[in-house]
Amino acid sequence: MNHPYIPNAGPETRAAMLAEIGARSVDEFYADIPADLRLDRPLDLPAPFPDEQGLVRHLHGMLARNTATTETLSFLGHGCYPHHVPAVCDEVNGRGEFLTAYAGEPYEDHGRFQALFEYVSMMGELLEMDVVNVPTYDGFQAAGTALRMAARYTGRRRVLVSGAVAADKLSKIRDYLTPDIEVLLAPVAETGEIGEVVLDGTFAALYLETPTVHGVIETRGAELAELAHRVGALLVVGTDPISLGVLAPPAAYGADLVCGDIQSLGMHQQYGGGQAGFIASRDEERLVAEFPSRLFGIAPTAVPGEYGFGDVSYDRTSFALREEGREWVGTAAALWGITAGVYLALMGPQGMREIGETILARTRYAMRALASAGALVRHQEAVHFREFAIEVPDADALLAALRLRDIFGGVRLGPREVLVCVTERHSIADLDTLAAAVKDALSATGGTQ
Repeated sequence: MNHPYIPNAGPETRAAMLAEIGARSVDEFYADIPADLRLDRPLDLPAPFPDEQGLVRHLHGMLARNTATTETLSFLGHGCYPHHVPAVCDEVNGRGEFLTAYAGEPYEDHGRFQALFEYVSMMGELLEMDVVNVPTYDGFQAAGTALRMAARYTGRRRVLVSGAVAADKLSKIRDYLTPDIEVLLAPVAETGEIGEVVLDGTFAALYLETPTVHGVIETRGAELAELAHRVGALLVVGTDPISLGVLAPPAAYGADLVCGDIQSLGMHQQYGGGQAGFIASRDEERLVAEFPSRLFGIAPTAVPGEYGFGDVSYDRTSFALREEGREWVGTAAALWGITAGVYLALMGPQGMREIGETILARTRYAMRALASAGALVRHQEAVHFREFAIEVPDADALLAALRLRDIFGGVRLGPREVLVCVTERHSIADLDTLAAAVKDALSATGGTQ
């Protein structure tokens, strides 16, 4: 049946589109999507609302079922983190000239280009890299795109990815690289760092993540960079920029491409939003040419002493090349780049160092407190940033017991494994509260390690 507002819903049009791409049916078109992710029934939607107030009441009712992490004591992380968001971040990104200047050219720009130039400049300084892109959709896409860049740069079609990455991130990387690039996994060592790495001349890149999925800091970066470069591969490192006030940036130990998510830089935890990916590289023309996303620079104008801000090498992008582009890249995350720029400008180098030191110290305090409470803390000898894993007899039972005390105790990674996230928002009293609750829960079930 035709949809009254979507011309492409017509059967003749749909048939023509399927024929153009060589698919015999809509099911064949979606064959790459696993069957368990498809909804083989109509959406369970309520009857149409005849008035606006009824719709508003319905939506408010659904939202009221949620418990925000700001309303309880939360140790949830695993890719979206409860960092403090300075009020000025919300104030600036809510301004009309930024909030609504989603895309477009300079004639309708109201400072967005300069704001994004300032963001990429500060990110470049933090990362010790020359070139940083305008944000991609999220850090997952940034990782996939960085690996595709490496494949195009080297002309190779295999990548080795550390096994110490989140399962959902690995899934996205595989999905983004399929079918052109083969993804192989490197094992995880007992220390929580990447294990044995075997590379040869068929690999385009080695992907290393630090902090790892368990919050462990990788310490073999320089060694792995040398190993990758010896066979002509690139070292691609995924990291979180909020850690770089205290940790050496990946460029310092030989990374060719650095990527990650900027959600930690001034974005609230929310329903799938607030994520934005960055990719950074050295200023090598051939490598920079592989960026599919927008790059902003500064240039003098016709008026002496005045400067303009805008796209660098725009003809690389899918905006210019359309279907002939290296990859398709949208503009949905530009607002978060502006927000992260506000955060970095506010914090400055000293602020970034202080927040990093605070997180390191409180993470270690929490690890010791939970070990004393009876949990088995994994990789205790390794340096951790913000997250660590604990083993308990029953992860579900522990999290349920903590929830009864209005505590989100962490993210379940397995039947016995919980990932705990600690940021600057958690006071020592908060960590003591968590430890006491964990001790009580384990004692009640006879599950003290």
